[in-house]
Amino acid sequence: MTFNKWLDTLVEEKNVGHKTIEVEGASGLNIIPMEILVDAIKSAPKTEQANIKNTLVAIDFKNGDVMHFFNHLAKAIAR
Repeated sequence: MTFNKWLDTLVEEKNVGHKTIEVEGASGLNIIPMEILVDAIKSAPKTEQANIKNTLVAIDFKNGDVMHFFNHLAKAIAR
């Protein structure tokens, strides 16, 4: 399974595709739809994608909330 398909499946299974993430950026509050964050993750370098996948798998394995990590990732694209 490709990374993109895996990520789409995870987002769907966790039912988080409709969510928005609020993070502070240099311009102030950023409201980032999950779709935008997923697209940014999909365009990340393969090494970063592998690290993101490993982290999300570990969080999911421990029944953690993947949204905490998605919030962390959203900070990287906040302006």
